[in-house]
Amino acid sequence: MAEGLTGPGFYPQPNEWTCGPFALKHALLALGRMVDVNQIATTARTHWWSGTNEIQLARAARAFECDLVLRRSNDEDDARKVLVKHLREQTPVLLCVEQWSHWITIVRAEGSRFVIVDSTDDPLLSVKTWPQLRNWWRYHDYDYSKDRPPIIYDLLAVSPRFRTTVKANFSVERVKFLRRPENRRLARHWNEYLEDLLVICKPPSVRIVEPLSMSEFLRRHQELLLTRVVYWHGDVNRDEVQRILSDLRFVSETYGLVIPASMSRRALADLAIVVALWACADRGVDGMFGATGADPRPTSKPLKLLKRKNGKR
Repeated sequence: MAEGLTGPGFYPQPNEWTCGPFALKHALLALGRMVDVNQIATTARTHWWSGTNEIQLARAARAFECDLVLRRSNDEDDARKVLVKHLREQTPVLLCVEQWSHWITIVRAEGSRFVIVDSTDDPLLSVKTWPQLRNWWRYHDYDYSKDRPPIIYDLLAVSPRFRTTVKANFSVERVKFLRRPENRRLARHWNEYLEDLLVICKPPSVRIVEPLSMSEFLRRHQELLLTRVVYWHGDVNRDEVQRILSDLRFVSETYGLVIPASMSRRALADLAIVVALWACADRGVDGMFGATGADPRPTSKPLKLLKRKNGKR
């Protein structure tokens, strides 16, 4: 994990034993809830030696208004049907894979492909076929029988107690987009984009008159935003500002957020402020009106991946 990187975004776990809190964090993020992984680990009482079991994860889930619904199957076809049923209802699912040694999150099924969030991967989001996932998921219970161990498929559906107004739609194509190296910043700071957008936009509703998607809103107003932010800051170019707007559009469309036509003026002002603040944070700002100004942010250090040392993640 990058030094100093915290929060609910998509970034690798920093050690070998926090896969459970990370998996629950990603499930909550798919449900539109942003929770810091440290809060989850503290609530679950994750231990550096034993990690996090399903009882500890259930305790943490309840603290954040969710229930973990356990389903066990000994038949792979039945296990797949149950998994797909939950995913079609947009209910994220936790699986303990690699002989019950590592937690991952499943957020979508498309035909024979499944969208996975694995906190030991970088990028975290990936796509696996059913045979790949099945072989990773199944557990051989050698404690029951050494010679003919039964095969077990356990899943934990993360069922929210709260009314979910927004849910993420991590399609296979969206995951492929996020896995590109140039989109790493977007994935790692996902929660920051979402937090701002939940203020600027609204969840989809039949009560909203003339809802505008972020794509349509930017089609109408992007040129104005680009020219004014570039002009007033002076040290950013159009392509950089357009990239931030494109990232905001991508996150907005992932959650289906809209802008009511009656709120267009306020949304335009909010977006202009957000992008201007980003420009100041990235490039600094000269002193003005008696204020001293601020230097550009320091260049981030290159990311280093931690190697696994044992089965605890």
